[in-house]
This record gives sequence, C-alpha cells and structure tokens, in this order.
Amino acid sequence: MPTEALSTTPVAGQAPADVLELVQRVWGFRRLLPLQLEALAAIRAARDCLVVLPTGGGKSLCYQAPVLLDGGMAVVVSPLISLMKDQVDALRGNGVAAAYDNSTLSPGERDRVRSDALGGRLRLLYASPERLAGEGSDRYLEFLARAGVRYFAIDEAHCISQWGHAFRPEYRLLGTLRERFPEASLHGFTATATERVRRDIVDQLGLRRPDVLVGSFDRPNLVYRVFRRGDLSSQLRTILRRHPSEAGIVYCISRREVDRWAERLRDWGHSALPYHAGLGDQERHRNQEAFLTERTDVIVATVAFGMGIDRPDVRFVVHAGAPRSLEHYQQESGRAGRDGLEAECALFYSAADFVTWQRLLESSGELTDGARRLLGGMRRYAGSMRCRHRSLLEYFGQQPESDDCGACDWCLGELETVEEPVVLAQKILSCVLRLRQRWGAGQVVDVLRGRASDKVKSNGHDQLSTFGLLDDCPIGELHGYLEQLLDQGFLVTDGDRYPVLQVTTEGLQLLRAEAACELCRQQRPEKRRRKPKPIDDSWEGVASGLFEALRELRRELAAERGVPPYVILHDRSLRDLARLKPATPDELLAAYGIGEKKAADLGAQLLATIAAHPAGADAG
Repeated sequence: MPTEALSTTPVAGQAPADVLELVQRVWGFRRLLPLQLEALAAIRAARDCLVVLPTGGGKSLCYQAPVLLDGGMAVVVSPLISLMKDQVDALRGNGVAAAYDNSTLSPGERDRVRSDALGGRLRLLYASPERLAGEGSDRYLEFLARAGVRYFAIDEAHCISQWGHAFRPEYRLLGTLRERFPEASLHGFTATATERVRRDIVDQLGLRRPDVLVGSFDRPNLVYRVFRRGDLSSQLRTILRRHPSEAGIVYCISRREVDRWAERLRDWGHSALPYHAGLGDQERHRNQEAFLTERTDVIVATVAFGMGIDRPDVRFVVHAGAPRSLEHYQQESGRAGRDGLEAECALFYSAADFVTWQRLLESSGELTDGARRLLGGMRRYAGSMRCRHRSLLEYFGQQPESDDCGACDWCLGELETVEEPVVLAQKILSCVLRLRQRWGAGQVVDVLRGRASDKVKSNGHDQLSTFGLLDDCPIGELHGYLEQLLDQGFLVTDGDRYPVLQVTTEGLQLLRAEAACELCRQQRPEKRRRKPKPIDDSWEGVASGLFEALRELRRELAAERGVPPYVILHDRSLRDLARLKPATPDELLAAYGIGEKKAADLGAQLLATIAAHPAGADAG
C-alpha cells in the first residue's frame, strides 16, 4: 500500500466551548496543550491522523475526548495490560464509561464488558494488538463490527515500525483494520518517532491522507546532564542526595549490573528494587507494583522496564550506561517528569558501553548498518559539549526556540572551556595523521596518552612523535575531545563495523591555525555554577507539610481502591492544593486536574486534610 502524502492541517482560533467545558468538567483542565485541539478536530471530523507529542504532552486526552463529545464507542489499542488498567481506572475515576478486554478478565467479566459494548453503554474500550490482529482475531473483529466503532486509536504507534526503537511484529498486522472497518477512522499516537518512522507508521496502518501533527520533542522541565563514568558509586550518591525520598529509575545495560546496584542502593538506605527479564514473572510484577504504588522509591532496571509505566512523579532517571540509540534515550529519560514538574536526567557513560552494545547486537543478529548508525548517534550525543536539549531536538529534525535552554549541564555553566583549544586540537589531529588515518578512537587515545599496549607496540606506534603527547589527560576527557572534534566537523569516521578517524579539510585548516575551535570539559567541582532558570509549577508558595499530608491521604485512598496513587491525583494537583489551600468544594475546582467527579468523590477528605493543617505553616 503506497504511503499517502503527509500533511498537517492546523486549526485556527480558540477551542470550541463544548471542548473546554468537557476538559474542565472531566479532567479539571482549564486549557488545551499544543496540538490537542488539532488532534481533536481531526478525530471529530473522521480524518485519519498521526499525532506525535512528547511524554506529558496530553496524547490520551486527544483520543479520549472526541467520543465523549460526539457519542458512540472508540477502541484504544494499547500494548500493555498495566497501561490499560491504569488508564481505565483513571477514566472511571473521572466518571467515564470505559473498560478493557484482555487476558486478565474472567469469562464472566469479559461477557459483561462485551455486553456493555454491544448495548451502547461503553465509550472507550481498551484492547491489546493481539486481540485485534493475533490468532483468533476474526471473531473479535466481528464483535467490534456489531458494537459499532467510530474510530481506532493506536497508542505507542512507533511499535508498528521496523525502524522504531520498540518494534513489535503483532503491531504490523494492525493495517488490516483499514480493510475490516473502512468507515472508521484510524489514529496513531506516539511520543517518539523520526520522520522515517512516521512515514512507516502511515504506510503500515494505511492511513488515508492523514493529518500528521508533530509537537515539539523538547521537555523543558527536564534537566539533562552527561558525565563520563568514573567512580559510579560517588556519582550515583550525588544524584540521590538531590532527590531524597523521591521516585527515580536507574537504568543499567546488563542484568548483573541491575542486581548489583539495587543491592548497593539498599545498603545505602534507599528503598530500591531490581527489574529485568531474568526475574520470575511474579517477582517482576511485585517489584513493578511496589514502584507504582509508592511502596518503593527507586527501580533499578534494564530497558525491559518502561513501556506502560505511567507514574507521573518520577523526579530522576539515571542511565548508568549509554543506551543503544537516542530514540531509546528519549523514551527512557522521558519517563521523568511526566506531570510537567521539574526532573533530572543524568547519563553516565564510557567508551566500553558502545563496545558492549556492539557485542550484544552482534550476538543477537541485530548489528545492522542502521543499528551502528543509531549507536553512533548516541555516542556523539554523549561525547559532545553543547546544549543537550538542542542536540535532541536536532536529532529529531527540530530547532530550539532559544540558544539557552537553562536546563542542561552546558547551559547551566557546569562545563568549562579549555584554555588554548586550538593547540590541543592540533595535537589530536596530528596524531590521527601520524597513524595514517587508519585507526579508530581507542588507538588514537592510547598513543596520545603514551599507553604501550601490544597493539601500539606491534605497529610501532610507540615510536611516533605524538606518543605520550597528552599523557596527563584523563582517558574520558580525551575521548570527549575526539567526540567534540567530530561534532564540529574537524574529524569524520569512515566505516561502520570498524570506524577509523580521518581529518577533514576543515581539520587541515585548523592544523594550519587557519580556523578556530572550542573544546570543553566537565567543570571542576570548586567552580561556581549558575542557578537554573525557574520552572513553572515548582515549589513556590507550596506548604511542604501540607503536601506530604495530602500525599499520605492519596496513598491511603489508593490502597483502599486498589489503584496506583497517581490514578487518584498527580503530584501537580497536590502541589496546587498545598499552594491554593481551598476551603470549599467550589474552590477545589480551581486546582489543577480536579474535575467535577473528582471533587465530588474526594472533596470532603481533601478539604478536611487541608483544614487540619495549621494556617500559614511551612509555606514555600
């Protein structure tokens, strides 16, 4: 099926009154986020669309609201049971007729859900891709045809693309929905998709002249920092000290590292649990539930942990090793700060990480030229010294609005420029030339640092004039300089499997002092650092003691109802309550995320907790 031309159909003007009334009444929101109005308009007009919005950008409201406004039933295809349950619990908590149909239901429960769908009593039905496109799906599709489906929303739509970072073969079969339901519109939703992935999604789903709505990939509430991995124990402690008793995720490359660091964090007094594919199903589920229900603060995990984790108050995400691509990094780091509040993303990496990934990908048969390019993009991001937000945006084909994000190590002044960068660059470029431009970064670093390895000696490289020229430069710092010279176009790599360094025309000009460059390194601890720019919706004016009292109430209510605490209320709502201190049911509606159903359901307990807190106590 040929791909239709991609188009974007913007909607001018203010949101219609019926839309604003609905989102205020059901979700407690007083405005729409960027592109939500355009997505709502496309779905209400039965135009196919692909919507790419960042985590926290409000994708779910886009496909939930239209059917509430116009009637009928919509089907949401969701990849994980836990994600379905959380969204359905949240919808029911807001007074919406929603249900899920998956393998956890008993025969009686399944019959009730399908009876409600056939009887017109459901607005949103969540189902797995296997239900719609797997073995025995014909009968299920016949049931949906009888129920009458206005539209299908495909969540995590990047899973349909073989160029995406989380390809799932069963998603590929969802293109049959277009043939079986020609009158229903189809809509894909994802947080991460390059242009190539977007085109593949459109092609595979058979979208008809879709509106392709791509929001900014920037997450201004996230502070990105990148460190060369050294004493990881000390480095992790520094991060954890900044986030006492707050939710966080620590990603590791291997299962062995996960187990080791989870135990280490517990030894340090933190509530931490492991998560990886080597654990039994029950233990994995227990540990995930402990994190989602706030019974543990930190999950140490491989990338097996992530999709469907909807906890919005994750205040830090640490990568103890580099991921395999920037798509993976965007997705994994994006699990921080889903509530729009401030959060930190720290990446600790070394050159060994990329060797490890090459070995793992090779052993699994996944080390294609494309995989090598993705790994190279991740390495360039890690090694470069420039605005992290800019680097991520440019990777996804976008440009930042400002030259100073105020939310990364570069823009916060946590990196420092090197004195006489041209001289330093000339030494490095000279070494590449002395090696006849036939060797990779590892050999260049060994020669410059004067390391007489077997490979260096057997090739006579210990006799070169550049041998030991930078013997006092830390290995991590020197790798960083190479990455910066690559990033600035003075060096290039040639070859995918065994890339070698080569000097460009611009590099030759730099050697002749006919060009300028800038090289940076991580700032020494004694240097003074700039304070970050203030972030909206922070702690300003919040009574911290009242916030903790409301958080405890939320935990109690969640335990009683058997749902994660964030299904009750987000941290952002709790901060707003602890800032505004409403005293009447009507005043509750002014707080973020509290609609009419939530106010009626929780109002008495929230107001009692607020009234019990001493007036004026611990503000700010």
